[in-house]
Amino acid sequence: MLTDEMRLAWLRLIRSENVGPATFRALINRFGTAEAALEALPELSARGGRQVTVFPEDAAHEEMARATKLGARFVCLGEPDYPALLRSADNAPPLLAMMGDGSTSQRPALSIVGARNASLSGIKLTRMFAREAGEAGYVIVSGLARGIDAAAHEAALPTGTIGVFAGGLDKPYPPENRPLMRQIVDQGGCLISEMPFGWKPRAIDFPRRNRLVAGLCLGLLVVEAALRSGSLISARLAGELGRLVFAVPGSPLDPRAAGTNRLIREGAILTTETNDILEALRPLAGRPPEADERSLEEAEMAATPEEPAEDERARIVETLGPVPVAIDDIIAHTEAAPGAVQLVLLELDLAGRLERHSGGTVSLLL
Repeated sequence: MLTDEMRLAWLRLIRSENVGPATFRALINRFGTAEAALEALPELSARGGRQVTVFPEDAAHEEMARATKLGARFVCLGEPDYPALLRSADNAPPLLAMMGDGSTSQRPALSIVGARNASLSGIKLTRMFAREAGEAGYVIVSGLARGIDAAAHEAALPTGTIGVFAGGLDKPYPPENRPLMRQIVDQGGCLISEMPFGWKPRAIDFPRRNRLVAGLCLGLLVVEAALRSGSLISARLAGELGRLVFAVPGSPLDPRAAGTNRLIREGAILTTETNDILEALRPLAGRPPEADERSLEEAEMAATPEEPAEDERARIVETLGPVPVAIDDIIAHTEAAPGAVQLVLLELDLAGRLERHSGGTVSLLL
């Protein structure tokens, strides 16, 4: 468990400008603690080309007070209440706002997603899958949206469900699901968000939420989805994280089945009954997630203590362009120490000049 001072520093660091999960980890690996990283942030970003704003201490105290007033708390990566499966995901959020029973997130989980304008048959199937999977011991995870999401949560209330927000915990969307959110907490489930309190969800925030929905589970079920839908984004993210993807087939005449039918063609597990899911997940349910159990505050220093020379720094930057390249290729081409390359990339990242891509590649924002 982190001390209150350490938790405050983590909150300030992740809320600081241009600091995301990957950058947060790089900073902790470089400086050892969040406090030290906060002190170094202005100089690091200035070397990258633009000095960023560090999240103020009084604003962090205010956000913590808002969480306490709502009955929520902040859980840091490596702490007991941090979701076990999410901990093993690449670029897991270092800090989550959580409301409810955190032990729910330690159980094996199935995520269920689908259309907001769900059909009656889709709602009926969702309730069946959620209820029967819950009775088999699985927590049901979804995104608290209308349609399939809400049906999955409602059916899983007696057995445990986790709702994931796209905005802050005090800014639920859609607003009409507030009573459902209260039921989730009151009946032993929990609500989770990585976004700040007071944050109203935007369209670009929902894929980020979908990554959490995918990361929290062993497998993800898509009940209904159009060809261009957030549910297909969730399915893609689940596949990237190594989760099993299940899909319910539907009529070719129904646009809400076009996405699920395509997922099946692309290799998703065809699902017509709950046992299809349980049989596939059974070998995974008892396997502990592969994760670094240490707190990030205990991470070893990954970079070299020496600063790169100016000509070396320029050589590293020159290798970057709009086309993504592997970090190992940058090291091989420049013959610079890995720690020096990582430090320059960190400086550019903090200055908002670097974009990180899947597979560990990076590119320069021109």
